[in-house]
Amino acid sequence: MPGNRKGDRMERELVNELDARGFAVMRAPASGSSTDRELPDVLAGNGEVFYAIEAKASSGRPIYLTGEEVEALVYFSQNFGAKPRIGVRFDREEWYFFHPADLYVTDGGNYRVKKETALAEGTDIEELTGGPKQARLTDPTE
Repeated sequence: MPGNRKGDRMERELVNELDARGFAVMRAPASGSSTDRELPDVLAGNGEVFYAIEAKASSGRPIYLTGEEVEALVYFSQNFGAKPRIGVRFDREEWYFFHPADLYVTDGGNYRVKKETALAEGTDIEELTGGPKQARLTDPTE
């Protein structure tokens, strides 16, 4: 499936999941291509918390975001009054979310999320939307 179609499908999936959890939610049409301003992929709020989300999906390879994408998300979020989040979904996994400051920054100034990092450190959708915090499995030898 071409990247844009898969990305659109994943964004719609995220919108539906947030909607099912009581959030008012919308996709930004063409996320940045219809305007000179970069827009987040998804805006969501429930009257108490508001998120501007840049959504990315991958079959399993690391997900990369440019420094400009992340800066634009943070800028928009600050002006809009929303919390910036990077939402990542790897095939056969759930959505995981990160504040931009929690992402790994490459030497070139880009941002990266590996599947292992998402599963170990990401905030799941239940926690993001006000449910109980996800329990992490830990190594008993640690």
